[in-house]
Amino acid sequence: MTAAPRNIVLLDLDGTLTASAPGIIASVRKAYADMNLPMPDDAELQRFIGPAIIESLQRNHVPDDMLQQGVNAYRSYYSEIPAFDDPNDPGHKVPGHLCCTVFDGIPEQLASLRGDGFMLALATAKPEYQARPVCTHFHIDRMIDEIYGASRDFSRLKKDQVIRYAFDNIGFDPANGDRALMVGDRWTDVDGAIACGLDCLGCRWGYAEPNELEEHGAYRVIDHVDQLHDAVSEYFG
Repeated sequence: MTAAPRNIVLLDLDGTLTASAPGIIASVRKAYADMNLPMPDDAELQRFIGPAIIESLQRNHVPDDMLQQGVNAYRSYYSEIPAFDDPNDPGHKVPGHLCCTVFDGIPEQLASLRGDGFMLALATAKPEYQARPVCTHFHIDRMIDEIYGASRDFSRLKKDQVIRYAFDNIGFDPANGDRALMVGDRWTDVDGAIACGLDCLGCRWGYAEPNELEEHGAYRVIDHVDQLHDAVSEYFG
């Protein structure tokens, strides 16, 4: 018996579901201090949100022979070392990945989408081993169907690779009528979606620079979280 066609919504994490800038940027600062390298300026630090950490370190001229040191330091502060104030529990120290919050309205929007029968899958360039604890801590894993991320060893690094990995695991089958839409806040989401033959719905509440999403080809950009359900529903018609 042929399965019914599915409408699949691929969701970015940082800047789309979570306001994760404080923990990411704080972990980057710690990594640069450990490497004793000049700190990137504030605008460049903001650009660490979205791409893989190794790509951002390369873009900021970290020498090749120090890249692994930088990655390791960042990952330690982000995933393991409780060095930062918890915005959800003042006075308590947490690693960088918990130094964030879920955007207001996201739980309600995801519940509405699932209630309408959409399949929701996380597709993040954050390594999957980092993404899962975030989703568990903030109960995002209860709001969506699947979690897919980059690999720890950089063999699956860019957003298009993550999307294809998600599709392989989901069993995405356009021939059977399956359709998919990427939802994200950075150029990496748009470029990754286009590379996989998908459209990307851009989220202005995240960390994109002015006109970034439009210039990279997002089919539509929404300004507020409370527009998400309706925009996705309109896309799938």
